[in-house]
Order: sequence, then structure tokens, then C-alpha cells
Amino acid sequence: MFFYENYTLINILGVALLLSCLFALNEFTRQSKLLSIIMFLFVPIVFTVFIWPTTSQNDATSGNWFAWVKVYSALAGVIGFMAIRYSKKLQINKKFLFFPLGILSINIAEAVIRDFQIYAYDGVVENGLFLQGGLWNIFNGIAGIITIVTLTGWGMIRVANTKSRDMIWADQLWFYMISYSLWNISYVYNCIPDRSFYAGVVLLSIALITGFSIGKGAWLQHRAQTLALFAMFTLTFPMYSTWSLFSIVPTHDTLPKLVLSIVSLLANLGVLTYQLRTIIKHKRNPYTKELYSHTPAYQKTLAINNIQGQLESNV
Repeated sequence: MFFYENYTLINILGVALLLSCLFALNEFTRQSKLLSIIMFLFVPIVFTVFIWPTTSQNDATSGNWFAWVKVYSALAGVIGFMAIRYSKKLQINKKFLFFPLGILSINIAEAVIRDFQIYAYDGVVENGLFLQGGLWNIFNGIAGIITIVTLTGWGMIRVANTKSRDMIWADQLWFYMISYSLWNISYVYNCIPDRSFYAGVVLLSIALITGFSIGKGAWLQHRAQTLALFAMFTLTFPMYSTWSLFSIVPTHDTLPKLVLSIVSLLANLGVLTYQLRTIIKHKRNPYTKELYSHTPAYQKTLAINNIQGQLESNV
């Protein structure tokens, strides 16, 4: 195959199992404040003390500092989002609403720096991963910068008037979700290649599936929770990539890297172009107001989450 190989029946079953587990855990926790606290606060504390110091020593990839940073940064995002969802004071605190923008931007920036760093690599094995640098790193690094620039409407993040109390970022519509996902898949394909199918394709797919179906408007929340769940899983079972159930691997050809990075860059340039066009046409400041309040997708997001009446008019 072009991007990946080893599509055996057992691997396909493994993908289905992983998708199902992530979907179910994300759904159970988003519907329950108590389960969220247990899963994203108490479980990590217990595992930090009793499990992860031991399991992380058994694998070069999960034993390095980046794996630990990814776990705790994802958990920080989830806990911060929970604070917004369950605290009425924080929901109206414009300064705290900077938190989702800040943590997402920092995570993207870290990945962009890593892409640029790997550009100079020439078939290097690092932390058990085979890394090949090239123009794809530059293209995708630029795409990553654009994903930060095109973050708009963060000051109008709200909480859904539903049982789930989802954190709704209404300006983060389908085109941003897709362009970000393409960038992130390209990033993991470049920088975590041997685990990129599961850490990239599967993980990003579950956030998209949820964001397009039962959790509209809360894509970033889904992304943070599923990332945290998967990061906790990989630190607990660092050798999962050696299991026959999870052995779909990249081809390690350079052409797929180049193609994916170009698609990522073009998609994000498309979003940036639409953003600039909307700014000019509707005369809106993308960092003080919601930019896409005129779109049907935006209006549908509000209706599904029962928050129409809370809006300030941006039209």
C-alpha cells in the first residue's frame, strides 16, 4: 500500500476495537462529571505513583520525556476544559477562556518545532523510531503555523445546555477540524512514523467521528479526551505496537510523506484563504468575535447544544 501496510484481518479487528473503546470511554466520561474526575484526575495520580515509572522503562519510545509530556499536557487540557464546563464563574471569565486557545496553540507549536528539527535528519533511528527528514517537514511545519493563525472565536466559547455540558467552540467548524487533522496526521507520519497509524489516523478519526455526530461543536474537547486516554494507554502498555493486534506500519517511503504534507499545507491554506475572505466581506475581527456566525454549520451547532439565546450578535 502507499501509506501503510500489513492490513491483516486481526489488525482490522484491532482498529475496530480501539475505535470502539475510545468512542465509548469518551462518551461515558463526557456524560458524567464523576466519571470524568475519576478517569482524568484520580487514575493518572495512581498510575503516576504505582505503574508508569515501571512500565515506561520497558520501551525506548514511551520511556522518553516526550511521552510523559504528551500524557500530562493532554490531561491538563482535559482538566482545564472540565473546569470551564463545570464552573459557572470560569464560563464567563474571558481571561480563562484563553486557556483552550493557549494549550492548543502550544501543543501545535511543539509539533511544528519537532517537524522543523527532523528536516535535518537523514535516516536516523531515535528512541526506537526511524526518522527521515525532507521538504515534507517544512511544508507541514508551515501548515502547523497556519492551524494556529486560523484559530478564531475563542473568546465566545460556551457550555452546552445539555446533560453532557460540553465545551462548545462554535467557530471551530468542519473545515478547521479536517485541516487540523490532516496536519496532525502528517506530523505523526513524519515524526512518530512507526506508531502513526494508531496515534494519528485512528486517534484523529475518533475525534472527527464524534465531532461530526453526537458531539457537534465540542471537537476540541473530544480531541483532548481521546488523546489523553490513548496517551495513558500507551504509557501503561508501551509495547502495544509489538502486539499482533496493532501492527499496521508505515511503508517508510518518502513520497507518501511529501504527498501528505502537501495535502496538509493546501488544506490549511484553503482555510486561511476562507478566513481572510470572511474577515474582509463581513468586517469582523477574528480574535474578538466569532468569524463564522453567518454559516449554517455554525447555527446548527448552536441549535443542537441549546445555546442560541446566549449569543451576542456578530452579524
